[in-house]
Amino acid sequence: MKSKSYPILFGIFAVMLLQVERVGLQPALHAAGKVNLLRTPNGGLQPQAALDERGVLHLVYFTGEPQGGDIYYVRRDEGKTEFTSPMRVNSEAGSAVAVGTIRGAQLAVGKNERVHVAWNGRHDPGGPGAPMLYARMNDARTGFDPQRNVMRFSGGLDGGGSIAADKSGNVYVAWHGKGDKEGEENRRVWVARSTDEGKTFSSEAAAWNEPTGACGCCGMRAFADRQERVHLLYRAATERVNRDMYLLSSENHGQTFSGTLLDRWNLNACPMSSAALADGVTGPAGPSELLAAWETNGQVYFASLDPQNPRPISPIPAPGGTGKRKHPMIAANSRGETMLIWTEGTAWKKGGSLAWQLYDSQGKPVGEGGSEQGIPMWSFAAVIAENDGSFTIIY
Repeated sequence: MKSKSYPILFGIFAVMLLQVERVGLQPALHAAGKVNLLRTPNGGLQPQAALDERGVLHLVYFTGEPQGGDIYYVRRDEGKTEFTSPMRVNSEAGSAVAVGTIRGAQLAVGKNERVHVAWNGRHDPGGPGAPMLYARMNDARTGFDPQRNVMRFSGGLDGGGSIAADKSGNVYVAWHGKGDKEGEENRRVWVARSTDEGKTFSSEAAAWNEPTGACGCCGMRAFADRQERVHLLYRAATERVNRDMYLLSSENHGQTFSGTLLDRWNLNACPMSSAALADGVTGPAGPSELLAAWETNGQVYFASLDPQNPRPISPIPAPGGTGKRKHPMIAANSRGETMLIWTEGTAWKKGGSLAWQLYDSQGKPVGEGGSEQGIPMWSFAAVIAENDGSFTIIY
């Protein structure tokens, strides 16, 4: 495993750190402002990462032929620097896909730190269509239970599905698929729910009744925040040209959702975009904020949302000009700093570069950010905030 570290705060930060050291607070801040770069193990693509409450880093990634490969899981235990030996997640070899970048696996860590993984299954010619597959780590933590298709009737899976899990044992697999009529302007966001840590799932139900459609070849993101609210971030396709970003939020464990328009984009094409959600910072005064990140017209943005009333305070763009910026991911550390990462120059059958920018607790850029070559074709990067205040980017 190849690792690099990039300090991204200079001058002023060094003075501030010296001042902090004088008041005896330096142990919690030594690593703040540092970015650790890790290559995805075993040459894998499409890393997805999560840090649990014990400080364990969980990671899934794709290997093999893009049209039909495998998903592997590794973890890095607290205090360690190396990942464990990989476990294959999919029980049927070659049943995952990476083509299009946005159809890969996503993971969530739920009750008892159990890992849950969902992914778009391979579409075999002549078959019933691509399945929405799910697998959970077994009770012994030695592997994964056999994969299952949680899609029962909706069909029409195209863009990437997603997964969320909370500490009470609720698991949500979400995707967008066919509505009652043909056309992506009639697609719906569907959710299959489990209340027993993924042992069983309900039949899928439409998350929202508003006729927004869903961008067929775009990804989406499901996320359960620290207050066990579940959120769905997706791109609409109203009238086929309104590719707006919507956030759906539920306070009753996915039984009903309310919707909020976050950003507008008029485009008569599918941008094959992805999006991200993450917890903000939990302070002594109350619950955490929710962070959302998305792409609009070649630029990536993030916003801090109020969980009680999830409307963007103000979307913040990545610094610099727009271009082929895609696939944002986001994380916040205990200092209230936010790390936004994205890819530049990636496209169909084309890799590109990684870029990142740190923001302070007021949403202001800190330093000049950074970049690194080496995003492979069909891939992107993942980011987590370490317990020491640093950020780890896996690409």
